[in-house]
Amino acid sequence: MKHLSLFFIILFSFSVSFAQNTQRSMQGQQATLKRMQNLYDSLSPMQKNIFMTEIKHIMDPEVTIVQPGRTDDDPPSDAIILFDGTDPNKEWQESGFGPDRKMTIKPAVTWIVKDGAIESSKGSGSLTTKRSFEDFQLHIEWKTPSLITGEGQGRGNSGIQIQGIYEIQILDSYNNRTYRNGQAAAVYMQHAPLVNVCRKPGEWQSFDIIYTAPRFKNDSTFFTPPRVTVFHNGVLVQNNVEIQGPTVSPGIPQYTIKAHGPGPISLQQHGNPVAFKNIWIREL
Repeated sequence: MKHLSLFFIILFSFSVSFAQNTQRSMQGQQATLKRMQNLYDSLSPMQKNIFMTEIKHIMDPEVTIVQPGRTDDDPPSDAIILFDGTDPNKEWQESGFGPDRKMTIKPAVTWIVKDGAIESSKGSGSLTTKRSFEDFQLHIEWKTPSLITGEGQGRGNSGIQIQGIYEIQILDSYNNRTYRNGQAAAVYMQHAPLVNVCRKPGEWQSFDIIYTAPRFKNDSTFFTPPRVTVFHNGVLVQNNVEIQGPTVSPGIPQYTIKAHGPGPISLQQHGNPVAFKNIWIREL
């Protein structure tokens, strides 16, 4: 029984290490699991039976307690507030182009803040978070103009760029036909949404995005590709789909980029006055 008690102690230490370090490499996770398997294999049949009975009742480490928001749209206690309806300069910066056409960062955000929302203005650039992220849960609410102008991709066009590389499309897709992998909630040019749940122009809509960043091998090729799940207005529209490469238009996305780590979230300025509010993120 001493062997079994020792096993529980070692298993506990492995479990704590595994749970507290979710950002570790896949190779490291596999090595930990292999050591646990080898230790289990060393037990006698009776010890294995005792272990399999007891393992169902592991109490520690206790699951972290997070206070939920008042509603499902409100941020929980562990969320980072990216925009609360006030000063966008706390978390965002705006990109622009200098005389040499090279991208620069403007001294301050020029998007218009009104009634708790922020809206792109004529001549403004895209917004990018000052922070960088890897795996996350993102909540964002958006609204296309109530006055309908244009059609197809020219109507309420914007986008959420994940890690500055992969885009979830924002578009007025209410009675507005366009190519299926370019409508609202598409992984742009890659995956069409499962259904179209766009509200009427001028009505607030929401995205809840769960993103798992890619992991790379030492040679910069993918160990695991990025994956994303999207809820549009509470409806599942992207179900843990594999992102096939950086967003390109036109063309077929390919993984030709170098290995990358955490990256920012960007709100695209596409020439249409799209508004955003209640933006928060949880790092996973």
